[in-house]
Amino acid sequence: MKARQIALTVALILAAATRTNALDAEAGLDAAQLVEVALEVNPQVKSARARWEAAVHSIKQNYAPADPIFSYQNIDSPTNGFSDASLHSLQLSQALQFPGKALLQAEQARQAAEVARLTYEAMIRDVRAQTETAYYQALLDGALSDLQGTTVDNLHRVLNVTQVAYSANQVTQTDFISAEYDLAVARQQQEQLSEAEANDETTIDQLLYRRPQEPLKLDRKFELNPLTASLDHLIDRAIALRQEILETALAQSSSEVALRLARLEYAPDYTLGFVFDNYLLASAAPSPSRLQDYGFTISFNLPVFFWIKQNEDVQRANYNLEAARNDLDSIRNQTAAILTTLYRNAQLAYKTAVLYRDSLIPLAQQDFQVALIAYQSGKIDFVTLASAIRRSSDSRVAYLQAANQFLAARVAVEQAIGGPLEK
Repeated sequence: MKARQIALTVALILAAATRTNALDAEAGLDAAQLVEVALEVNPQVKSARARWEAAVHSIKQNYAPADPIFSYQNIDSPTNGFSDASLHSLQLSQALQFPGKALLQAEQARQAAEVARLTYEAMIRDVRAQTETAYYQALLDGALSDLQGTTVDNLHRVLNVTQVAYSANQVTQTDFISAEYDLAVARQQQEQLSEAEANDETTIDQLLYRRPQEPLKLDRKFELNPLTASLDHLIDRAIALRQEILETALAQSSSEVALRLARLEYAPDYTLGFVFDNYLLASAAPSPSRLQDYGFTISFNLPVFFWIKQNEDVQRANYNLEAARNDLDSIRNQTAAILTTLYRNAQLAYKTAVLYRDSLIPLAQQDFQVALIAYQSGKIDFVTLASAIRRSSDSRVAYLQAANQFLAARVAVEQAIGGPLEK
């Protein structure tokens, strides 16, 4: 365990060094650095790569024929079957497939290895998406916790104002009690948000293959960069890059190879054999002067039951090929639909976040300041002041949620494409 922790620490430093040359103690780790570490140490990624390597090593063996069979016979023994035999016979046989079958089987194994590689790349894609999503969720919950702290401070100010006004008999006790209640609720919500942030960091620890609650400093800054690529361009990239589409295309190609192999079942496989007989008893030999002889055998299977075996294999391979083609069309259409929905969601979330950031948050903050002064002068009641506080808080929460939705949609777009967006 200690060695693994040391290795992880080194990986963290190396990941940060690729972007900043040194780990900045003030900034912490950003999304790109966390992804780099996760792809290096995550067991799921390592497992997928090992399966790919295993599949690669199953290709060459398809070119090798079956092991030859060597047999020795001790024949016509009048004693116990092991001594005083009349004949010693040595036989060697080699089973061979009809030419071309091995090439097709190796091609199937090569395609299976390619599918394993795509599965490995898909695991990299998914772990990247999970890490980025957990990172942005941690930023959201952390920002919400900080925002709730600001709300608690504002409610403290309101409580002080209502206490002074109540002491001066300018307002009723209801205003003071309501302010105390709102403050207590806000503090409780702040604790819940702090716990949510801690859970987010635990999720990141899991993706980085670390124990829960290990210290991890995150870079809390993020920028909202809009999606500039067109939807058609993203769909074209997804069709070219998405691992599931490429796997389905390989499944179609593998089905075509399987159909060719099924048709080759009509061609017979055969076995070559060599025989050497050594007669120890002259009377058992073909002639007294020929105590040794040699022989050659060839045998092959006859597909006499083709009407119930090979024909059915060919029909099954045809239907599997048709299914693979339809699967490819389906996943391409599905990918286009998913990307269209995600693209719309991302664009709407970005517009919403910008609206709150540039317009609604400043207005709500100004409204709160004006309402607080107006309440002190008795121009508005407590309900109006509480509404102004909620608008100020809700506008910031709405901005953070919209920003998080945009970032999550952006990550989902990259996941649907099969790779990062172009810079």
